[in-house]
Amino acid sequence: MRLTLPRLRLPHIPGRAILAWLFTRLKGWATQSRDADDSMVLYDRTLLWLTFGLAAIGFIMVTSASMPVGQRLANDPFLFARRDGFYILLAFALAVITLRLPMDFWQRYSAPMLIAAIGMLVVVLVVGNSVNGASRWISLGPLRIQPAEFTKLALFCYLANYLVRKVDEVRNNIRGFLKPMGVILMLAVLLLAQPDLGTVVVLFVTTLAMLFLAGAKLWQFLAIIGMGIAAVVLLILAEPYRMRRVTSFWNPWNDPFGSGYQLTQSLMAFGRGELWGQGLGNSVQKLEYLPEAHTDFIFSIIGEELGYIGVVLALLMVFFVAFRAMTIGRRALEMDQRFAGFLSCSIGIWFSFQALVNVGAAAGMLPTKGLTLPLISYGGSSLLIMSTAIMMLLRIDYETRLAKAQAFTRGVR
Repeated sequence: MRLTLPRLRLPHIPGRAILAWLFTRLKGWATQSRDADDSMVLYDRTLLWLTFGLAAIGFIMVTSASMPVGQRLANDPFLFARRDGFYILLAFALAVITLRLPMDFWQRYSAPMLIAAIGMLVVVLVVGNSVNGASRWISLGPLRIQPAEFTKLALFCYLANYLVRKVDEVRNNIRGFLKPMGVILMLAVLLLAQPDLGTVVVLFVTTLAMLFLAGAKLWQFLAIIGMGIAAVVLLILAEPYRMRRVTSFWNPWNDPFGSGYQLTQSLMAFGRGELWGQGLGNSVQKLEYLPEAHTDFIFSIIGEELGYIGVVLALLMVFFVAFRAMTIGRRALEMDQRFAGFLSCSIGIWFSFQALVNVGAAAGMLPTKGLTLPLISYGGSSLLIMSTAIMMLLRIDYETRLAKAQAFTRGVR
């Protein structure tokens, strides 16, 4: 006897409906739209998982890209992987502390933080360690601290506090606009003495963007931007190595074994990656053909090993972190938490612009600036400061949601 089972008829779902559902889910995930049953979640889950994802990608790619260098320097292919793991654990411990500090703490100590950053920039010029001709690091036992990274966070905390106190002066008086520019000028002098032009550009662009968000007049921006461009051009012309970087960026193939060597090797890495990549660990350019493969040019190794798909996924994760930061800042400003709102926006601009410069340099769209890819490139100071900034975003979001929940409770009563 033959047993026949009835056929199951699945409902026909058109492709357009599936695409619409996927788009709705992705939009809800990106904008963190909350349903009624998870309205009491007082932290940004999207931002948290994106941070863990970027840190995991960074650890994996640093391990892969640094093996040849570690083998040559210390006969240990996992030398930089262990160091990166140590800094990740240290960043996690620092993140736990940061999450417990209210935003009032950062606002209260923003000026002392800036003074401490200036002091560290002076100290690094006197007793700092020199690497590749730049004195940017202070050694404290097994730790190497880069004051320029801490300077970014300290300046943005100070700038957010300044805008809370002087927002009307910034909008209506040229002096309110020029005061933060004076602070930038002082920091720029100390940073250029290292030298570190990339950090100066990040500070300058983020400060201008914050003043624009605060409502400063357009003609003030045009004047400052014009002077800033003129200053950058003069700084490039003043140093031969900067001029070589710019000319090699225009056409690296004119001198592929000289000034254009690093960029040509980076472009080769992207070319070898194609769509799906050569596979994790199968990069050729990391075999000391591409200098600084685990730091400044780690994005090229991502392109070679993970291909176009890996590049797009990494960029999307970076974009969503910056997008969440701006969304958190807008919500804080709507709740009249101005320090938290301005600081959140500055972190979003800082994160996205630094990633743009790093990716642009690796892809040959911008001159090399020596800036790390946030949460991915090898660099202890960058990882610690960036993770602290992300935890500050989570704290801002927590305080904003808590204030909103308390206001709703009072309204119901």
